[in-house]
Amino acid sequence: MTTAHPSDRGFADRDDRRYAGTAVQKAALTSGIVFLVVGLAGFIPGLTTNYGDMSFAGHGSMAMLLGIFQVSVLHNIVHLLYGVAGLAFATSRFGSRNYLVVGGIVYAVIWLYGLFFSGDHPANFVPVNSADNWLHLVLAVGMIALGIFLSPRGAGVNRPATRV
Repeated sequence: MTTAHPSDRGFADRDDRRYAGTAVQKAALTSGIVFLVVGLAGFIPGLTTNYGDMSFAGHGSMAMLLGIFQVSVLHNIVHLLYGVAGLAFATSRFGSRNYLVVGGIVYAVIWLYGLFFSGDHPANFVPVNSADNWLHLVLAVGMIALGIFLSPRGAGVNRPATRV
């Protein structure tokens, strides 16, 4: 006799139907909230030092979030967009996993970009300094790990019925 769990027939698990109901969805939601907070903080004088020296883009922006991370208007907007994406993708397990893994891959590319084009390099259109580079590496590894390890094997994929 063949029996199948409802999720094996293409139906979502009960937790998957709730907003941020699974661990990977909670991770995407939390990441989204953190990115929103960081993006907003980049526009707050005091949290961002040299606020008057912030430019839209480029390595000439001397604004520093928490006095450590070089930011610009474009940099802050990217954080805000990542935040909104995290909130939106937290609605599904599959979307959350993809948000974390693909977002982590993008941060790995940004880390590599920062290794070669940081400082006064003319191609440094999103200001990054050494602290940003290390943070981007941590974000890349962390987001990819969360996306992979918090997703059950085959999450979002219809699995064949199992024999009991």
